Amino acid sequence: MPENQNIEWKESWRDEYLKWICSFANTGGGSIFIGKDDTGKVIHLADSKRLMEDIPNKIRNHLGIVCELYLREVNGKNYIEIIVPPYSVAVSLRGRFYTRIGSTTTELTGNALTEFLLKKSGKTWDDVIEEAATLNDIDEDSLQIFIKDAQKSGRMPKVEGLSTLEVLEKLRLVKNRKFKRAAIILFGKDPNRFYPNIMVKVGRFGKDDTDLLSQEVLEGNLIQLLKQLPDLLNNKFLLKRISFEGMLRIESDVYPLAALREMILNALVHRTYMGAPVQLRVYENKLSLWNEGKLPEGLSLESLKRNHNSIPRNPIIADVCFKAGYIDSWGRGTLKIMDTCKDAHLPEPQINEMDGGMITVLFNDKTIDTTPQVIPQVIPQVIPQVTPQVESLVKLLEKEYTRADIQEKLNLSDRKNFTENYLKPALENSLIEMTLPDKPQSGNQKYRLTKLGWKLNESLKKK
Repeated sequence: MPENQNIEWKESWRDEYLKWICSFANTGGGSIFIGKDDTGKVIHLADSKRLMEDIPNKIRNHLGIVCELYLREVNGKNYIEIIVPPYSVAVSLRGRFYTRIGSTTTELTGNALTEFLLKKSGKTWDDVIEEAATLNDIDEDSLQIFIKDAQKSGRMPKVEGLSTLEVLEKLRLVKNRKFKRAAIILFGKDPNRFYPNIMVKVGRFGKDDTDLLSQEVLEGNLIQLLKQLPDLLNNKFLLKRISFEGMLRIESDVYPLAALREMILNALVHRTYMGAPVQLRVYENKLSLWNEGKLPEGLSLESLKRNHNSIPRNPIIADVCFKAGYIDSWGRGTLKIMDTCKDAHLPEPQINEMDGGMITVLFNDKTIDTTPQVIPQVIPQVIPQVTPQVESLVKLLEKEYTRADIQEKLNLSDRKNFTENYLKPALENSLIEMTLPDKPQSGNQKYRLTKLGWKLNESLKKK
């Protein structure tokens, strides 16, 4: 039973492990084994009986929760298992909140902490009342655009004869005559007056990200952005493919409109609205769209390529967009992006987590290398001098392997020895890289050769 998101091994007890207990309680629960080393081998706890009394008291006094403790024995050696149940309320340690991300315990701060506390209280960010908002902050034109679209979709009851306030109440955007944040995001005259960065930055780039050719910033509510952004792209940032049939000039879109539409909808509906603005970058042979906000718990990058459930970050905003016919609420948006690009005979789009958010990349060049490159790195041109241990790792790693796979193939049982003498120096010398660099402790983490690593691999084969 290796370490993972729900299991930790510790050789002895330290009070700092209360953070681990706090993170388990705030996530999905888990177990901490006191008296096991990094390989899972039992190390005898001489003070196990005292710890069986002290640990429960510390958990109760510092965290305010109750956990199960069991004194186990293997071959005459004692160890303790602490079973932490998941808690529906937020659990803190000295005013700080911790959670599990993969197999790592992380302190929650900023927007992540806000979302966590709201979730534990049974609310989402868009469901919170905006005390400063009034009816004068609602843009009537945007609301009328929505009503027309909703009537076409047939997903909303009739609203003829209803006042603006009554329509918003029907959309669950008002409570006790007070406006929710979702109302401002969807129909506000000036959402940026309430929340920073409710905008989309669009840039046209040349050779690379340092070569900015032109840029625009669009501000407004979600309804306005949905209408304005495609027009801005078509009129200023995207070129048309031109062909001729006889004397007839034919212009066609570089990217499928359906794919662009789904990208924009995903970014605007599912973003973290207290974070950075949405950023759209247009290059000669690709287009990328980034929005802050990682995948919700329960979804993975792999699941985006198949049928998956819809888990909206902003469910009220998503529901209004569903009623307007903008989205279908079945989790098919990413599949539409994939399928429409495939139908257009374009390379498969990339969808990745990056810099605390999601990035989607479309390619218009069939010859472009679409191998994912999450974190650019400068690769030295000269192969460094390395130890025989690193050489053996590089010779082995001709495809992606997990840490456990590599250890097994190298016949190494000591994890610490493997990490210090094989894995770490290979990473430091840019010979190998992580497949999930943003999640170094992920249970799905694998390792692969870099370009420099392949050079060394080839030179070792010639010896």
